[in-house]
Amino acid sequence: MVSTVVRCFVFVLFSILLVRVKSQFCHGMSQYDRCSPNSACTCFYIAGAIGIGVCGYEFADCSELVPCEGSNNLCLEPNHRCVHHPRCHDLPVCYPVPSFNRQLCPPIATTNTTTATTIPTKTTTTTTTQQLVIPNISVNATWAQNGITVAGGRDQGSATNQLSWPFDLLVDDDDQTMVITDAHNHRIIQWKIGETNGQVVAGGHGQGNRLEQLHSPTDVLIDKETDSLIICDWQNRRVVRWSRRSGTTQGEILVDNIRCWGLAMDVQKYLYISDTEKDEVRRYQIGDKEGTLVVGGHGQGADLNQLNWPKYIFVDQQQAVYVSDSKNHRVMKWNKDATEGTVVAGGHGEGKALTQLSEPYGLFVDMFGTIYVADSDNNRVMRWPKGATQGAVIVGGNGQGAGANQFKVSMGLSFDRHGNLYVVDEYNHRIQQFSIE
Repeated sequence: MVSTVVRCFVFVLFSILLVRVKSQFCHGMSQYDRCSPNSACTCFYIAGAIGIGVCGYEFADCSELVPCEGSNNLCLEPNHRCVHHPRCHDLPVCYPVPSFNRQLCPPIATTNTTTATTIPTKTTTTTTTQQLVIPNISVNATWAQNGITVAGGRDQGSATNQLSWPFDLLVDDDDQTMVITDAHNHRIIQWKIGETNGQVVAGGHGQGNRLEQLHSPTDVLIDKETDSLIICDWQNRRVVRWSRRSGTTQGEILVDNIRCWGLAMDVQKYLYISDTEKDEVRRYQIGDKEGTLVVGGHGQGADLNQLNWPKYIFVDQQQAVYVSDSKNHRVMKWNKDATEGTVVAGGHGEGKALTQLSEPYGLFVDMFGTIYVADSDNNRVMRWPKGATQGAVIVGGNGQGAGANQFKVSMGLSFDRHGNLYVVDEYNHRIQQFSIE
């Protein structure tokens, strides 16, 4: 009995030391407490240790996590460590070591240096875009069918309590705001959840191509590392960066001469841009003007190596690129370095059957690989589980209209970390929130 305890203690100590090489401990925290400036990183308790956790990226695919071996908490697969993840499994699971990397989950600055395992005072930086905060949504989750208007909804207009043909949004959980591309007002407006007015944070100086202007912006990202917005300025054929700091009056051009529509950023700070004119998606390092082709590039068409008006995009942790291929009425997934994609939603012609889509736009992929898509012309949001041959309507689908359970072109979508759903209702000039049940 004593030897068994000793062996377990030695194994746990060895596991802790191995994890410590690339990661940071989290002491005095509960399971899933935030442990890094990257809000996607939380504290995981180490299996077999008492009161000791390690800081890691929270949103791995639960379906790919396997229970640890036996009572000694072994992981037979290389580069995995045994931790508790009760949202995924009751038993400890083997979690990939790269998720604990300090570059992905840099430590929170502190002056406490009293023990060898204290979080270091020197921080490293990482890119945190809102798209990387992936909520833990059950595959059987449901949402309230009547939405609540949380922005706009006061007729079309340019006042700070109005919107005009909004295209997309994202939810910034850190300060409980929505950042909205208010396309026909040629501005980005930030809206505190629960308030009746928004604040213009980019553009808003009329339609134009000066650096203080935008022209029909279609998508926006938040880059937390630089505290800035990255904006697809569609009609100006450029991507611009606009500081969120007070007093900023104009943006800077990152990429020009591109008919951009959708934006995404991966954990390595690569920027992905969809181009509706060239029917392709390119990946850029910040400062790179040319980019690398990652999706499409074979002309407009419906083959598996082609796209037809690609709109919004999503990039997962493995750098697979999902594209709402709007005129082909499908969602495509291109694995990293692939020469062609696979159809993961729709692809059976335009229509309103559960196997079909009609002009898909907004796109989101959760930690299980479940796809959520704004099926715009069908005025609904659909969920397509990984590998499914048909989707399910989760909100909308009740005809075109202005009712609480209706849309008039469901354009963009976003989730907060709790799984509440936000939908851009374009022609009703409003943002609808659907609470997860």
